[in-house]
Amino acid sequence: MLLPLLLLAGCGGVDGEQLALCRRLIPAFEDNPASLRILSAEHDTVDGRSLTIRYEEEGFGHYIVCRFGGRFFDSGRHELEGVETDRTGLLSEMEFLMLRVWARIPPPRGEPLPGGRAVQSGPSPWVPALYFMQQVVNAATVSCVYGLLAIGYTLVYAIVGRINLAMGELTMTGAMMAAMAASGLAMAGAGALPLALLVVLVIAMGFTAVQGWAMDRLLFRHVRGVGTHAPLILAIGLAIAMQEGVRLLHGAREWWPAPVYATTRTLLAVPGFRVTAVTAQGVVVALTLGLYALLWWVMRRTAFGRAHRACTDDAWAAALMGLDVNRTVALTFAIGGACAAAAGTVIALYYGGVNFFTGFLVGFKALTAAVIGGIGSVPGAMLGGLLLGLVETFWSGYFAIAYKDVVAFGLLALFLIYRPHGLLGQARSRGD
Repeated sequence: MLLPLLLLAGCGGVDGEQLALCRRLIPAFEDNPASLRILSAEHDTVDGRSLTIRYEEEGFGHYIVCRFGGRFFDSGRHELEGVETDRTGLLSEMEFLMLRVWARIPPPRGEPLPGGRAVQSGPSPWVPALYFMQQVVNAATVSCVYGLLAIGYTLVYAIVGRINLAMGELTMTGAMMAAMAASGLAMAGAGALPLALLVVLVIAMGFTAVQGWAMDRLLFRHVRGVGTHAPLILAIGLAIAMQEGVRLLHGAREWWPAPVYATTRTLLAVPGFRVTAVTAQGVVVALTLGLYALLWWVMRRTAFGRAHRACTDDAWAAALMGLDVNRTVALTFAIGGACAAAAGTVIALYYGGVNFFTGFLVGFKALTAAVIGGIGSVPGAMLGGLLLGLVETFWSGYFAIAYKDVVAFGLLALFLIYRPHGLLGQARSRGD
């Protein structure tokens, strides 16, 4: 008679191993794990498979819900199947996978693989190789963002010899325009149509191209021949003005457009790990390659491209030969702004969370990519974006993610010291 009573008493409490496993995950969502204080832990009263932990961090209350594969004495009671928090909601499949990797939690046994076959043995020895491949897939999107914005930096620098530090804010305004246009189309029921997404991209790129043209026409043209740091100070002031203008007009809240092409596809799979990709990642890579090919054609096969190369080599000689240098520079600013808007559209529709401060850090990282690849070289901008995206992603996947920005800007410092002209750049004197 005592044994059933003890079993029933155990069923009414909280499983200690489930509690310990769920508590291990909390630091992944908090900035200051040392200040955590557990308030309560209780199972779901419906099926008993979900454990809710309520805790306090720096005076604010939060919760985390861990769902397991069984309850009480079931064989799967210690296999984690899902996580939900008050900050993130229910984690997606990719987010849950990365959380398990971060917490060093092995995947559940019996996890189905393509074709209906289940995993019955331990992890495959190929898991590290597939994890490496997963990081390459993850780096594709962020590399495209850095590469597109780095092209904007390098086009402007090549023709005027100055860095436009307001380029990141052009990305921000492009992202805001894309987020608002996507939200409007989603309300009309056409948010996921390919033509609607193309309209969003064209709107963002057109609006930001006009902004880039206006930057040169109204501001930078008047300080182009100044030998002091006035253009640099002007760019910094313009960036701050654009940030504050957007904050005053739209507030500090974040825009979260509905995700598009969010279907997760399995690329490779072995017992213990799957390499997955979201459909949107393929769309972003295709968009980036298409825009790069179009830009290459413009720069190599059109009159503007020839004028740009002439002004890059020697602006004074180009003017003596009859070229309209001011017009060429203004069009360059417009094309750079359009590339920045393309990067902003990717940020808005793939990552979300767009606000007035979105372009600040992204802008400096894209500048880092331009310097690494060789500022002034369009292929170098794409190469620098690829390398920086790979470095950031691999550092986040194998080391402490909190230091990824330190590593990125540390790489910039190394290139400025030992190879200031970048990988594909070349030292040359300017004739302006």
